[in-house]
Amino acid sequence: MTFTGRLALGSPLLIVTTVVVAAQRPEPPRALTTADYARAERFMNYNVTPLVLHSGVRPTWLPDDRFWYRTTTENGTAFFVVDPATGARSTCELAECTERNAEAARRRGRAPRRDVPSPDGKQTVFIRDWNLWIRDVATDKETQLTFDGVKDFGYATDNAGWTHSDRPIVSWSPDSKKIATYQQDQRGVGEMYLIETKVGHPVLQAWKYPLPGDSTITMIQRVVIDVETRKVTRLQMPSDQHRSSLCDDIACDEVWGDVQWSPDGSTVAFVSTARDHKREQLRVADTATGLVREVMEEKAETFYESGNGRINWRYLPRSNEVIWFSERDNWGHLYLHDLQTGREKRQITTGEGNVTQLLHVDEANRTLYFVGVGRESGRDPYFRHFYRIGMDGRNLKLLTPEDADHEVSPAPSGKYFVDVYSKPDVPPVAVLRDADGRDIASIEKADISRLTITGWRPPQPITVKARDGATDLYGLLYTPHDLDPGRKYPIVNHIYPGPQTGSVGGRSFSPARGDAQALAELGFVIVEIDGMGTPWRSKKFHDAYYANMGDNTLPDQVAAMKELARRYPWIDIDRAGIYGHSGGGYATADAMFRYPDFFKVGISEAGNHDNRNYEDDWAEKWQGLLRTHADGTTNYDNQANQLVAKNLKGKLLLAHGTTDNNVPPDNTLLVVNELIKANKDFDLLMLPNRGHGFGNEPYMVRRRWDYFVRHLLGAEPPKEYEMHAPAERAATPQ
Repeated sequence: MTFTGRLALGSPLLIVTTVVVAAQRPEPPRALTTADYARAERFMNYNVTPLVLHSGVRPTWLPDDRFWYRTTTENGTAFFVVDPATGARSTCELAECTERNAEAARRRGRAPRRDVPSPDGKQTVFIRDWNLWIRDVATDKETQLTFDGVKDFGYATDNAGWTHSDRPIVSWSPDSKKIATYQQDQRGVGEMYLIETKVGHPVLQAWKYPLPGDSTITMIQRVVIDVETRKVTRLQMPSDQHRSSLCDDIACDEVWGDVQWSPDGSTVAFVSTARDHKREQLRVADTATGLVREVMEEKAETFYESGNGRINWRYLPRSNEVIWFSERDNWGHLYLHDLQTGREKRQITTGEGNVTQLLHVDEANRTLYFVGVGRESGRDPYFRHFYRIGMDGRNLKLLTPEDADHEVSPAPSGKYFVDVYSKPDVPPVAVLRDADGRDIASIEKADISRLTITGWRPPQPITVKARDGATDLYGLLYTPHDLDPGRKYPIVNHIYPGPQTGSVGGRSFSPARGDAQALAELGFVIVEIDGMGTPWRSKKFHDAYYANMGDNTLPDQVAAMKELARRYPWIDIDRAGIYGHSGGGYATADAMFRYPDFFKVGISEAGNHDNRNYEDDWAEKWQGLLRTHADGTTNYDNQANQLVAKNLKGKLLLAHGTTDNNVPPDNTLLVVNELIKANKDFDLLMLPNRGHGFGNEPYMVRRRWDYFVRHLLGAEPPKEYEMHAPAERAATPQ
């Protein structure tokens, strides 16, 4: 646009005119080159992570309160050992440290171990032919513990639904003499089927996979096994649900936290979770007789969770008490209950903000150490901090004062902890502190100088308003490192809607978060926003779309993207795209169908598009038990993507692995079928013999970039650009 009027230099009108002229600047050439893609690829994880030095401190504690850790220095990988008594750090040459390093190296790239060692390390338990066996570590002698396990009714198995693990689910008594476990009953449970692609007859995969609404689902019969006598004591109670108070499996990350022993092994406490996660029952069993005593229960209108990433209840038989976690007052807090009557004695933590993980209980001093979020006003409510408080609810103390996200690792003794703190845009610092929070020593301070000279820039933390125009939402914004404020950039939403996590994930520093920054380098603005219905905030916030999973936080995403476009004139809100994997793939297709005039391009990977075709524990926790109404409709219709697929207007790429045993590929084919019925154009990519984690494969990443470049940027991508991710990292799940 050209103006010829005689305007005084510096007049307000001239300033406005200049902005308009800049905003109308012609778009870049309509083709991207191999060099453009190569520049973007420089910001992928496998290229930027090696440029960060003195980071990644993960302490391994030794019995005497020393710890060792591994980090990357200017001279390569190095191992150090730290003595907390003095704060001294030295090169790790301890025999135990060296042995563990060697063991870690041996296991790298191998399958996870399939046995569970006893606390004293002398024995280990494993599954063979549906029964439990014990192996003496010193002699390798194997002894069978159970004898009546059979297919679909085996001991300690966890091989139903999306979980496939041959590692036994057990809990050893502290004295290594007994094992708490269960006999898993899958008789009559429905199966899932997948076909492997090959030359010749296809290979059929078949396994038990209960679905929402199934009348017969996986159940467990709880038992305690005396290792020496091989006596199996079945607990005197009906079969229990294959459920956890925390996650959508009976064990979370292979930790069976809902079972806790008394110090002498005479009793074991456990929590039974209802099929819909709305009722929790704390029980205590006599391990000699199998007699079970009811202690207390809690009911929730929506769903109950016992923490975030860790189960927070604690069995304290010495003092005849139990620490219980509840969100009954809209925040996640700790409560002290009487172990005999179940009655509440007092609320330990109070106020706004959540206890996320109870990390250490000092019974002798009646002191608790926990991780919390949202308790420090004026800070990002997702930043984790470490606290100490008395069991009487007094003397709350913040042990990690810095305004940052803190990842803490306490010593087993509770005397010390390692604190690694950072922000999404601030690199980490690792320090050693004592139980009072006093600094003992500086461990490492990350050096990102090699990273910054590449042109790398961190994502920008953002705060926007939710659908209600009042609630604050938090996220990250990625822009090209050479952002030109005079241009207009398409905006792409990288989404994961929850309900068990959000789009951003952790708030700690990371040089790369998927391919968000790399994609931005091609000429996009990328946004990740944790909408209402995701965890870590209040219970009300988390419940925002309970029983309506088709919501997928999309009203929040749209409202936030429009707000950002008003805030930043270089965002072109008329060119909005969206992509995601798994739950994010589900939300992406949903966005294209429910907001067809807003989202122009979407890439949906491995989506669970109808949760009636996904594992029962997941859907029944977040959507409720399946109910069919008199007219044939169900309470699950509001979450089924295929029922709204006819609304598609934009460009949609659907992708799925053909042997995805987490989200079976028929979830995507349901949507495909309805798109065909509606005579809609779409693109489909089925990846043969791929499981659930194909999203970071170079081919998928490249196809994702091509799709947005072609259909949202309006440019032509280089033909068949080849990415060069190291082979061992190429298939890492998102």
